Parts: sequence; structure tokens; C-alpha cells
Amino acid sequence: MLEAMTVITRNVERRDLPLVSIPICFPAMVPMFASRLDAFDGLARVVMYDDLESDETVLAERMEDATVVISTGIHFSHDLLERVSRTVRCVTFGGTGVASFVDLAQASRLGISVCNAVHYGDNAVAEHAIALMFELTHRVGTLNARMRPTAWPISDIEELTHRTLGLVGFGGIGRRVAQLARGLGMPVTVWSRHPDRAALAELGASAAPSMDDVFARADVVSLHLALNEATEGMIGDRQLDLLRPGSMLINTARAELIAPGALERRLSRGDVTAGVDVFAPEPLPPDAPLRSLDNVVMTPHVAWKSPEAFEGIVEQNVRAAVAFLHGESYNVVV
Repeated sequence: MLEAMTVITRNVERRDLPLVSIPICFPAMVPMFASRLDAFDGLARVVMYDDLESDETVLAERMEDATVVISTGIHFSHDLLERVSRTVRCVTFGGTGVASFVDLAQASRLGISVCNAVHYGDNAVAEHAIALMFELTHRVGTLNARMRPTAWPISDIEELTHRTLGLVGFGGIGRRVAQLARGLGMPVTVWSRHPDRAALAELGASAAPSMDDVFARADVVSLHLALNEATEGMIGDRQLDLLRPGSMLINTARAELIAPGALERRLSRGDVTAGVDVFAPEPLPPDAPLRSLDNVVMTPHVAWKSPEAFEGIVEQNVRAAVAFLHGESYNVVV
């Protein structure tokens, strides 16, 4: 039986105050938000719903009359954003890649400020990227599943030590991946549109002359770019064809960085492997071609879902909402 949805409120008797709506909330975040709602005392009314409703009609009703919406994962269709724009002036988002959830150009046109959260999941996502590398080489999960009946599977493993890791993107997550990989004895090469030479030197990483060079030389390529107009689809068949047999591709960033169908086409040749935590669309459809390939390890976009990351998301979303209500800016994207 499904548990009933609960509505948590603060200052609702103050009809003179603007409304902050939290239309959905991951269960683990509910107590984290609840413990911070006093930040809105004297500033706003707050209504929070503790489920993951996806019906747009219901979501629109939950955001009715709101000035600020704290969104922990709503995919705003053009219609939904248009419907709530009568009163909504700010949307704060529980993640960095807000462009996958809100059309920023539409929000700007409608006069809606959009804020995100940054660096909250650097460690969690970096560890998950390394975990996918380990699964592709040591196959712990696969071998565990095979042993569950009565089998004693015969299998070799591979080592990551001395394999070259190529990073595409070098923000907070990419830097943490580099740090972890260097601890494993992996040489690290990096391509970034804005290379930080000091950070490269500090981590003992080298700068690649081009993104193509990373794909051609690295044993493991890990993607760590933000999704925007410049990066959407920037990795296609040409780049993936540069991967050498036996190499690995890791994507814990955004699926849309890779052109539609390009990853499936490259994996179907059977000479490379991949570890993927992000998909387009999500949830991954039952008939998605990736599901039929045995040279890809998939996880359901969970790389960021640690308690520590949740705390960072909640703290930053509350700060952004409070800042907006004070006429100030915090983590504003548009």
C-alpha cells in the first residue's frame, strides 16, 4: 500500500507573506528541509509535500500562488512553466544541471529567476565514477550475482593501476575524480575548455591538447561537463570511434552530452565497455537498446544521492530562496 502524502507547513497563517512551495521532495530530504524552515519566519509562508508527484496538473495546483518554488527534481515542461508563471518569480533547483529540467530561455522570457546548487555532490559523484570503473574491471557486482544460485564462476579481473584516465571536463567533480584516480596509481590527462593549470599541477595531471586526444589515448574516458547549448551532443560517432579496443567510457554527467544513438552504436561493436549513470529520457524505457548490451554497466542516476549531498542541496536551495526573498542573489543561473 502506498503511504499517504503529508503536507508540512510553516507560517501559513501569515497571508500577508509570499508563498514558498516545495511541490515534491525526496523522502531523505524531508527532515532536512523541515529543520531549516525557520529560515523563512517573518519572510514567507512555506508549504512542502513529501512525495514525488509527477502529474503536471497536481504539480501546478501545488505551485498555485507561489512566488518561489523549491524544486528537487521537477521536469518543467513548457506548458507547466507557462502555467505557474502567473505568480512564480523564482525556481531553485536541487542540482547543478538545471538546464535538463527547466528551459532557461523560457524562464528568462517569463521573468523567472532560476538558481541551482553547486559542488554538493562532487565527492559522491566522483566516487560513483570510480565505482563504475571498478565494476567494469573487477566485476564485483556481476560475480556476486552469479554466485547467488550455486555457481562458482571462473573469471579474471583487471587492474586500474597504471591505466591512463582521460577526463573531459575539470570542474569540482572532475578534480575529485583525478584525485581519487591518482591515489590508485592512474596517470590522468585532462581536456577542459578552461584548463586550470594550477589545479592540474597540484593533482599531477597533464593537459590534453584536444578532446579528441583524450578519446584516442586514454584507457578510461570519464565525462564531467555541464550540459548547455555548447556541450549538448558534442560527443558523437567521430569521438567514440577514437576509443581504442579495451577502453572504457564513464558517464556520470549528463546523457545529452553524447549525440543520440552514438553510444549504442559504439558499444554494439563489442570492443569497448561503458559505465553509465545518466540517461535520456529518464527513467530509461524498458525497450531501450542499452538494456540489451552486456558490455555496459548501468545505475539509475544515483551517483549524487548520498546523505551528504542531500544536505548540501537542501542548504543551498533554502539559501537561494531566502536570498531571492531578500532581493539578493545566490547561485543564480538566469
